[in-house]
Amino acid sequence: MSVLVPDDQTNLSTIACIVGTHQVFSEANKVREKNTGKALFAITLVGATKKDYLTSDIFSVKHQRSVGEIEKTNLIIIPATLIKSYETASKNNKLLIDWVAQQYKLGAEIASMCIGSFMLASTGLLSGKTCSTHWALSENFKTLYPDINLQTDQLITDENGIYTNGGAYSFLHLLLYLVEKFYDRHTAIHCAKYFQIDMDRSLQAEFAIFNGHKKHQDEGVLAAQKFIEENYTEKISIEKLSADLNIGRRNFDRRFFKSTGLTPLDYLQRVKIEVAKKMFETTRKTVNEIMYDVGYSDTKAFRDVFSRITGLSPLDYKTKYNKNR
Repeated sequence: MSVLVPDDQTNLSTIACIVGTHQVFSEANKVREKNTGKALFAITLVGATKKDYLTSDIFSVKHQRSVGEIEKTNLIIIPATLIKSYETASKNNKLLIDWVAQQYKLGAEIASMCIGSFMLASTGLLSGKTCSTHWALSENFKTLYPDINLQTDQLITDENGIYTNGGAYSFLHLLLYLVEKFYDRHTAIHCAKYFQIDMDRSLQAEFAIFNGHKKHQDEGVLAAQKFIEENYTEKISIEKLSADLNIGRRNFDRRFFKSTGLTPLDYLQRVKIEVAKKMFETTRKTVNEIMYDVGYSDTKAFRDVFSRITGLSPLDYKTKYNKNR
């Protein structure tokens, strides 16, 4: 397996992903060696050239081989990087991007971590496929890659030998997922216990902070978003809202979804739930009190919407995140 080591357009998360990958797969190999006498993967740190390596003010990571020295690999790990597109990639990172695309055609499987999804998307291999990335960069990703089905609620995606995961240190969950897939469940459980990582997390939704998806130029939709955010406690009629903005309902729905990636109703629900989350985190109010405060009167409806958006029930969320629980 090949762990990419970009020499620039990196940050400390890049190094964390590289080190974490090497640790977890090394431990998985130890389990395999104990049981069968042979490691599954030879773990190789791979850079663009022989001489350039990753360095920062605190750490340096030297790769073991360059892409020119590896004709074929079976699994490639792309760590978090600061590359947004092929056009903005440095010369050496373009070499890595091209090499990844070539290796996939030769049969390699590929996993990207956090915003390493941008580097993976630059290969063109994600076109028409599903992926995840850090929720905070979802708008940027959708703008750059509209032909990719971005699912930021999902912690891990798995499609045609391509794996992606959500933000920051959730890459550890991707590593356990890959260990279970390539080794077995027993080895994944061992690694989870050894490194003390929760098993079987499937969502990053509970960590997302809804910020409105406003990086677009549709003034009508921006006005609608502003109205919803200022009046979410009221009973908002989407039909009346579109009429007040002099936009036909079907056209309004189409424009709203095109600009935000959400329907007007889903946008309203996410605004309500984001306010509810903050209240659960910071107040002593009950679930019913907060439900009424954000404009819901039906307990089941509130619970269903909250659970769909966050992956947790209202009570479970309050229990987990309120220090005064």
